Amino acid sequence: MRILKDLRAMWRQGTPAFGPFVQLNSPGICEILAHAGFDYCIIDLEHGVIHVDTAENMVRASIAAGIVPIVRVAFNRPELISQALNIGASGVHIPHISTPEEAKQAVFASKFFPLGGRGVCPFVRAARYSADKTIYYNKANTETMVIVAIEGTEGIDNLGEILKVKGIDVIFVGPYDLSQSLGVPGQVTHQKVVDKVREIAAMSKKAGVAVGLFVETPEAAKEWVKQGVLYVSLDVDAAIFLKASQSYINQLRETAPSTTRR
Repeated sequence: MRILKDLRAMWRQGTPAFGPFVQLNSPGICEILAHAGFDYCIIDLEHGVIHVDTAENMVRASIAAGIVPIVRVAFNRPELISQALNIGASGVHIPHISTPEEAKQAVFASKFFPLGGRGVCPFVRAARYSADKTIYYNKANTETMVIVAIEGTEGIDNLGEILKVKGIDVIFVGPYDLSQSLGVPGQVTHQKVVDKVREIAAMSKKAGVAVGLFVETPEAAKEWVKQGVLYVSLDVDAAIFLKASQSYINQLRETAPSTTRR
């Protein structure tokens, strides 16, 4: 088992962390991303077709290969957050946070007493099936990361209050949902969207909270790192595979001799 990177330590030093969403239900994908050199991966239980038992094996594969496993849950619900952490995720990515109350609920569900009210069970994988139960709760409270996603104008309007909630490690911007809420659905490079992301990044940095963003190209990632984005979600596993496949076949089509008779 490899030592996982300390993402929080990277952010304190101003070093960005890069990792894609994983929506294909294969532990091998997580291993490949680790071998490629990504810092973390987001195992996507909101949009991916991944059952929790497969997610557990994806977490195992990630940790063994040396990539930090984050699990995106489908909803801000305690049982889903607890389940993601019980299987050993290093952090939870919680979608559609719009109010400070929702942010507090997310943190409360992610932490044990005295920081929260996460369901207690020492017999889960995260506690080594009770082998770590004497140190598990404090260790989990210290190490578990909470990533909350701001995906609409209501969340932006309440961002100042959301940033006051203790226990949030990352404010994550979902640009596609944000674009829809701003009246330009799908136009993630529209100036309205860009301006709002910059506003969120500036506010989060001032509050000492890392900001995250989904991008689809390395070029976009580099530009947003300059704007202070430190948790960079670079593309989706399926899209990465598609682009690589298209590049391969396009090169072959360009170089292969024509076999068409005239």
